[in-house]
Amino acid sequence: MDWRSQASIEVLQQRAELMRRVRQFFYDRKVLEVDTPALSQRGVTDCHLENLVTTLSADATGQALELFLQTSPEYAMKRLLAQYKTSIYQLSHVFRDDEIGRHHNPEFMMLEWYRIGFSMNDLIAEVAELLTDCINAPATDIITYQQAFLEHTQCDPLTAAGRDALHQRLKQRDDTASWMQAETDTDTMLQLAFYLWVEPNLPADRPVAITHFPATQAALARLSETDDRVALRFEIYYQGIELANGYDELIDSAVQAQRFAQDNELRQAHSKLMKAPDERLLAALEHGMPTCAGVALGFDRLLMIATGADHIAQVQPFSVANC
Repeated sequence: MDWRSQASIEVLQQRAELMRRVRQFFYDRKVLEVDTPALSQRGVTDCHLENLVTTLSADATGQALELFLQTSPEYAMKRLLAQYKTSIYQLSHVFRDDEIGRHHNPEFMMLEWYRIGFSMNDLIAEVAELLTDCINAPATDIITYQQAFLEHTQCDPLTAAGRDALHQRLKQRDDTASWMQAETDTDTMLQLAFYLWVEPNLPADRPVAITHFPATQAALARLSETDDRVALRFEIYYQGIELANGYDELIDSAVQAQRFAQDNELRQAHSKLMKAPDERLLAALEHGMPTCAGVALGFDRLLMIATGADHIAQVQPFSVANC
């Protein structure tokens, strides 16, 4: 059993320096660093995410208490936003019951921040500044989800005809035909098409922000006021790595409750355990959260790009394989 880290001392030094530069970036902009708990009494409802779960043997009443390791500090940070109405950021360890691979480890570090009064475009510009300041990345290109599909597949993902054409292509591929013949979920189909035909063709030499995802993939983003087919959500890719996911944040408690319910309907349809919605987040939104934009960025993936590492285990002190 090898007890040693796969990360070299030079990489660990670069990791420390990158954390310092990130903190300096936000200090210069007067964004408050916060530190929310890794454990919560509520998990995430998103059908595509799963919490790791633990049990406290006895809470204050002597009863066992199920607790969820957080997939993101988002809910707790939004409660702070609603209470104090100031821009905040956090560097934290997060946990996901997910695949293990080149870019994935069940425990990883996330950089998440929220900017009061920012639009989606304002936040994309700030992410681009951080990438330039911290890892000397070139300027970030911006392209809509629709434009990316049209460029790389000649199909419009926002129209029924375009989606049908994409689905038909997937049914004809040897590696996806059996799966896609039976698949009825449009977003699953679109995500696979994006993975196969859009992601590999994005330029690797500069960051690219994909904006205006379909409304059905809004997650916690507001819908566009000019085109209700799309959400004010973006993802940033660089050197073939999905690096960040951001929103013009949803601040309507009623709509958020509806999204939680829709998530659970989808979970039920996929034979997954339904999750209780986070009532504290809903109460915070009901109290009033300021207009803002937020983004989550994979710190370990950022360090992979900065160091040229091939595997996430090379930039973490210890991965799940030898923790």
